[in-house]
Amino acid sequence: MADRSTSDLYDHPDLYDALLPAEAQASFYAGLARQHAGPVLEVACGTGLITIPIALEGVPTVGLDQSAAMLAAAQARAAAAQAPVTFVQADMRSFVLDRHFRLIVIARNSLLHLLSTADLLAAFAAVRRHLAADGVFAFDIFNPDVLRLARPAGQRFPVMEVDTTRFGRVRVEETADYDAAAQVNRAAWHITAPAQQSEWTVPMVLRSIFPQELPLLLDAAGLELVSRFGEVSGAPFTSRSRIQLCLCRRRP
Repeated sequence: MADRSTSDLYDHPDLYDALLPAEAQASFYAGLARQHAGPVLEVACGTGLITIPIALEGVPTVGLDQSAAMLAAAQARAAAAQAPVTFVQADMRSFVLDRHFRLIVIARNSLLHLLSTADLLAAFAAVRRHLAADGVFAFDIFNPDVLRLARPAGQRFPVMEVDTTRFGRVRVEETADYDAAAQVNRAAWHITAPAQQSEWTVPMVLRSIFPQELPLLLDAAGLELVSRFGEVSGAPFTSRSRIQLCLCRRRP
């Protein structure tokens, strides 16, 4: 592996998929697609790990992402799986598709890349414009871990060690500096692997959205939170839940 010390993780879909598989999320969202039986849009679809299982349910499916590299990988995966997906390169804050969807998905913390309230509201408004009157907007984000956010700035903490076919055993450590006023964790992942000539450092900058704040943001964009779960298994959401998995509708 070449030295990628200045790269973005989303420029390298192969490693992204190795570090962040999505089997459980894919199963959950494909189940929602079966339930709602209509056109589906996945925003921030990445390499298609969720989009393609949805399309294989037999519903018209669109995958949207801003990254050309991720979309190229998604298109190749869809072709290999013979999954009929339409892919679109666009910004989640301002996309215009001139159609409505029974299900819109933003999975795996993708919303948290929107660091300002204005950007979040713009994305929610774009979703609402494309959501059918009886449609569902589904997404999952971290439930903020205040102990993790309070870690000393710049100190390294382990994130994961993963055995991969292509890269061997990959180790990831994280340094972070949480800005409590902005609710933004400015972290970096430090990645090492046997084939890598030097440590690879990539930014991992994410906003925190706290449980009491979330319904207010949705309401401001004309959406309402219908259900919130703590896992893709459908377990109830509690203060100790790892994620916030939310199902929303257009507000009347």
